[in-house]
Amino acid sequence: MKRLLTGGLTAMLVLLLSGCGDQKDEKPLIYLYPEEATEVLAQLDYDGELTVTYPAYEDGWAVTAYPDGTLVDAEGKEYSYLFWEGSSDTEYDFSEGFCVAGEDTAAFLQETLAEIGLTPREYNEFIVYWLPRMQGNAYNLISFQSDRYTETARLTIEPEPDSVLRVFMAWKPLEVPQEITPQTFAQFERDGFTVVEWGGCELP
Repeated sequence: MKRLLTGGLTAMLVLLLSGCGDQKDEKPLIYLYPEEATEVLAQLDYDGELTVTYPAYEDGWAVTAYPDGTLVDAEGKEYSYLFWEGSSDTEYDFSEGFCVAGEDTAAFLQETLAEIGLTPREYNEFIVYWLPRMQGNAYNLISFQSDRYTETARLTIEPEPDSVLRVFMAWKPLEVPQEITPQTFAQFERDGFTVVEWGGCELP
């Protein structure tokens, strides 16, 4: 059965939105895990401006993907994932989430990202990127996005994957703690050709 889980989240009505206008959606990484070597075309329809892509994005990313996640382009160059960044004016949803002390951020991310469905390799890369900007804050308000993100960055992959997990963390530093309804996550199962993506956006 085809599965599409956006960050493994249980969605609810938007009660509170937050955006910063022309914000930076940072370091979305796209991992491709087919069951066998497969020619893959990945295309991104983004409601914003792409600022960096690697490998270079033209009409899409065309690569040969291998079960261990290795990607090889037409010139024989090897990659671990597809990378992009962009700027948009998306208003992200903070009706649910977490308020985490800066010093507790590493442990929180490791536990929560594993619960959402990232592997140690994937969540370690996530943590290494974001932790230096978060651990020194008094608190961090964190909300893993679902529809707000996937409607801004629509991802199409051929052949169609069996399982897709897109994890996008919107967050903002706080001086004092803030009450917020905790998020819950549905279980994500990697079944067949699996696609995993993670990224984030820091709000003021």
